Amino acid sequence: MKHRSLTLTAALAVTALGLTACGDSGDAGAGGDEKYTVGINQLVSHPALDGAREGFKEAFSDAGLEVTFEEQNAQNEQATVTSIASTFANDGDVDLVAAIATPAAQGTAAAVKDKPVVFMAVTDPKGAELVASEEAPGGNVTGVSDRNPVQEQLQLLKDVNPDAKTVGIVYNSGEANSAVQVEQAKEAGQELGLEIKEATVTNSSEVQQGVQSLSDVDGIYVPTDNAVVSALETVVGFGEENDIPVISADIDSVDRGALGTYGIDYKAHGKQAGEMAVKILKDGANPGEIAVGFADPANLQLVLNPAAAEAYGVEIPAELSDEADRLVEG
Repeated sequence: MKHRSLTLTAALAVTALGLTACGDSGDAGAGGDEKYTVGINQLVSHPALDGAREGFKEAFSDAGLEVTFEEQNAQNEQATVTSIASTFANDGDVDLVAAIATPAAQGTAAAVKDKPVVFMAVTDPKGAELVASEEAPGGNVTGVSDRNPVQEQLQLLKDVNPDAKTVGIVYNSGEANSAVQVEQAKEAGQELGLEIKEATVTNSSEVQQGVQSLSDVDGIYVPTDNAVVSALETVVGFGEENDIPVISADIDSVDRGALGTYGIDYKAHGKQAGEMAVKILKDGANPGEIAVGFADPANLQLVLNPAAAEAYGVEIPAELSDEADRLVEG
């Protein structure tokens, strides 16, 4: 990767009304005599989480395992997360449960005690009380963290607007992963000379009101908050109307109109979790003894959206564009 060295550490039933579900028989072929059923408890659908789910499933195909996936989407409703988790816990045919996003992982871990649980898209697994420690999770739960290089992401705002002094963050105060990222942003802000202004919401429908309270900031940072990312177009529209650049924590949001990010490839992230699940099912590995995984810093990508920058009234410096792993076209 061409761009600057990152500081990120490498250690870096069920069907309620409106719930989507499907049973997907993996076409991995007859790689062995064993057949498995894997439940997937996904908090909500947006490109990053969908990519993680697809990467997770791909790992089984690559390993040649014959798997039936029972996929459930909670539509960002915690009560539905709990219902899904309870159903998987009581289903004797389910061999392993995958949980996508922190609230889904918390609900799944609380309900599923006698079969393996593998999480993904969780920023702070220990803080979310999913594992005893990142090195030795203990119990029946392990997975992969999507911890982001927040300081490098906020630096992008300084790169396009060296005079920036304030950054607004809209986030769901009920999402543990978001609270962690806000604290990381405050620490990074001290290093970069940026004051962090917060606006909290409880669901996607409140994002518009939350972002409107940030009209006096120089930039907006969107963490990997599921409520806000689901309503990203609202944040982007506000930024464009008020010439306030939007920096995101995930790559897919750049494709949807954010100016840029140093971000994780969520499909690769999900595949990393899937490879853990394969070890557990195929090799009999104990999830409590599998250390939490992190994205390899070498695989983080600088993705920029020049058209979005123009819409925000700023210009991406040529040297930064030259460092980019990808420029969004259009």
